Amino acid sequence: MRIRFSIRRAPLYLAVLVSMAVGAVGCSGGGDDEKPKASASASVDAGAGPSAQEAGEEEPLAELKGSNGLLLRITSAERDSGGFVTVNGELKNDGDKSVAIPSGLSGNETEIIRNGRSLGGATLVDSKSKKRYYVLRDTEGRPLTTTGLSTIKAGDRLPVFMQFPAPPADTTEVTFQLPTFASATISITG
Repeated sequence: MRIRFSIRRAPLYLAVLVSMAVGAVGCSGGGDDEKPKASASASVDAGAGPSAQEAGEEEPLAELKGSNGLLLRITSAERDSGGFVTVNGELKNDGDKSVAIPSGLSGNETEIIRNGRSLGGATLVDSKSKKRYYVLRDTEGRPLTTTGLSTIKAGDRLPVFMQFPAPPADTTEVTFQLPTFASATISITG
């Protein structure tokens, strides 16, 4: 019995020994201490300017108010050469307490709901061509949008995206809609 107990524990003992060896090597005082300090100060210096997110906060394409203090800021809607429009933004909790992301944001299509909470209920409406564009899906039915949403703490921001089929090239303005949020007209670039 004693031998079996030791054999069962052998992988654990080996893992402990390896981690102690790695820890000892990592803690040894070599001459490489200057390199991490240089890269750390470089990253601090690089952070002195405004970030892309801060630059995007200056003029969003639209701000949509939703339920329970949620706010969706759309920062870009870009057409790409592959025939898609990607809408980027951030979801913010402007309230004073944590909020569960409403399941209605996923829309009501069974295939999208099956993949968890998302922004799969979003649509773009091209009133000029009289067409509505839904969030794209991959070959397994998952929406091409931010997924895995559950709760958002007060004051927190989550970067989000949604990808749609592109309207005709001459369409530059569409109405963005998301369940439980107000609608807004946005401009497509690219």
